[in-house]
Amino acid sequence: VQLQASGGGLVQAGGSLRLSCVVSGRTVSSLDALAWFRQAPGKEREFVAALRRSMGTTYYGDSVKGRFTISRDNAKNAVYLQMDSLKPEDTAVYYCAVRYIWNVQYYSRDQYHNWGQGTQVTVSS
Repeated sequence: VQLQASGGGLVQAGGSLRLSCVVSGRTVSSLDALAWFRQAPGKEREFVAALRRSMGTTYYGDSVKGRFTISRDNAKNAVYLQMDSLKPEDTAVYYCAVRYIWNVQYYSRDQYHNWGQGTQVTVSS
């Protein structure tokens, strides 16, 4: 499985961005765990959002709950992260990740073996 993330950029606080992650090698419909993580300079990679395909359920990190939305598009074989009401503390490199089978520790980066290359998001104050 290969993942190609895009859509990052520079945005002012309060603005929005939509990140895309195009999947190749497998169909999105065959992957049960679709996720986004982020890593700010000098910090650990942290969980942002996950989608359990088979159940249609979504999960979010506390810091982004109510502002970010994860979704998928089977026709485009892609996963998205809609980010609204962005804050300077959202500045980070964002990574998409997938698993074939859902794991209860969906928030742990160690559970994912397939990662995209990352896309930079910078939010100015």
